[in-house]
Amino acid sequence: MENWTSVLYEYVALYGTRVVGAIAILVLGRIGVGIIAGIIRRLMLRSRVDETLTKFVTSLTKIALLVFVFIAALGKLGFETTSFIAVIGAAGLAVGFALQGSLANFASGVMLVIFRPFSLGDFVEAGGLSGVVEEIHIFSTVLRTPDNKKVIIPNSKITGDNIVNYSAKDQRRVDMVFGIGYGDDLQGAKQILEKLTAEDSRILKDPAPTIGVLELADSSVNFAVRPWVKTDDYWAVYFDFTENVKLTFDQEGISIPFPQQDVHMHQIAAS
Repeated sequence: MENWTSVLYEYVALYGTRVVGAIAILVLGRIGVGIIAGIIRRLMLRSRVDETLTKFVTSLTKIALLVFVFIAALGKLGFETTSFIAVIGAAGLAVGFALQGSLANFASGVMLVIFRPFSLGDFVEAGGLSGVVEEIHIFSTVLRTPDNKKVIIPNSKITGDNIVNYSAKDQRRVDMVFGIGYGDDLQGAKQILEKLTAEDSRILKDPAPTIGVLELADSSVNFAVRPWVKTDDYWAVYFDFTENVKLTFDQEGISIPFPQQDVHMHQIAAS
């Protein structure tokens, strides 16, 4: 009995402090991890970082720190942690290779959140598609196309291509081309176009609209009409102005010629 008691005392003396130390590391480490994660979350929210990214980074930080605390507790108990760390590193490398596409989307999502090339509600052209931005996630972005389709685009595809944000500026230029026949009154057609732009209250006076002869085409003399409008009025002005030009040209007897070609036929007498 005395032998068992002495052996027990030896084990308690040898491992008791280690166990207490390991428990203290786990308890204090968990508290410290919570404090650090809370600080990171508050700093990111104060910097107006996206809520989704804030949650993801906070969770990732907590997991990494808790793994470090667990390894420190094992080391306090006397376990060899070098091989354990090597196993974790190898597993992380394997997971990284397996999820490299997802990691690329995640990195692209972080870039979109930080640099903000577009915001919710913007009409953009990204990843080869156009639509209104409805949701921005860490791994993908959701667009609503003009014909009301929901499109989910991987973030890496968005950042790897050109991004055109049509809603970024308050004003846009409407580029239109109108052709008249070579026999029509050039100055009269130009005055009609100037009058129509002046009468439309949605067309801005500053910058002033540009109206001029663009080219002498094969079948027509083409005018370039380039007024500036508010971004929200772009399509309404485009459609209404095009209709008004056609109606006014018809009233004034100015033709809008069809594309045409002159074909000359030569008859060769048989020998």
